[in-house]
Amino acid sequence: MPLRELTVAEARVNIASFAKLFGPPEFVAYVDHLFIHGPTADLPIVVYTPAGGGPFPVVVYFHNSGWVMGNVDISDTPCRALGNRSGCVVVSVNYQKAPEHKFPEPLDDAYAATCWVAAHALELDIDANRLLVMGDGTGANLAAAVCLMSRAAGIPHIAGQVLMYPALLHGSTYPSMSLDVEGLMFEADDMAWFWEQYLRVPADGQNPLASPLLAASVAGLPPAFVATAEFDVLRDEGEAYAERLSAEGTSVHLHRYVGMMHGFYGMSAVLDTADELLDDIAAWISNDFGEYDDLWCGASVHHRRT
Repeated sequence: MPLRELTVAEARVNIASFAKLFGPPEFVAYVDHLFIHGPTADLPIVVYTPAGGGPFPVVVYFHNSGWVMGNVDISDTPCRALGNRSGCVVVSVNYQKAPEHKFPEPLDDAYAATCWVAAHALELDIDANRLLVMGDGTGANLAAAVCLMSRAAGIPHIAGQVLMYPALLHGSTYPSMSLDVEGLMFEADDMAWFWEQYLRVPADGQNPLASPLLAASVAGLPPAFVATAEFDVLRDEGEAYAERLSAEGTSVHLHRYVGMMHGFYGMSAVLDTADELLDDIAAWISNDFGEYDDLWCGASVHHRRT
């Protein structure tokens, strides 16, 4: 049954079934479950620290959720794998969900958590100058918006952003919205349903913090790794944002993953390309967000050579 035909409660139960696609969790040197103070509630976070000596780079991760579903438990396996492969501390944030907590509450949680991580660098054994934000789907929407908030406020310093098949524009009419992706888990009407849950009123969708593609300027934002999927209705939004970032002076790696659909990040138990994406992100981070291998592509779509 399409997500849009489920109740919120049913959608939240349904998302738990995706954990089996991620495979068994890897061993990580340290895993800490904490609560931090958010703007309106205490927020659960999980801190994954890899083996070795710090201070480590740190990734603040916001899971895909449609702003409605999921939690830090579901994203446990890919967070462990990312920490081990990248050598980063990974902080997974359980922001509050719509429709009970509509825009901008989940975003305010995401920004507050990012600020908390930067402010607690010493106790987390991290390098606050190498702090990245990362998300997939609507989690990538939050990551992109956190970068806009950080630029406006001047804090915290964000060194890089990883945006995987991001949702960036309410009411999008990009051509990929018309892709025939029936049976591939996520369709254009599902995205419309998620936006309906997230926004207080449709006019909120014109706020750049809800729709980062509407930002008047994206100059001065952190270097970006943008991953899109060939068979994803959000594909063109991510690629358009990468093009804007590059045109306005930001270093961008843009990679369209051939044959993939929305939500493939972490699905290493069933998709080899999910492992490839993890390796690509880890390589980009370890090379200080600069050119590496053959993935550098400016604002164009690049397919890895085989």
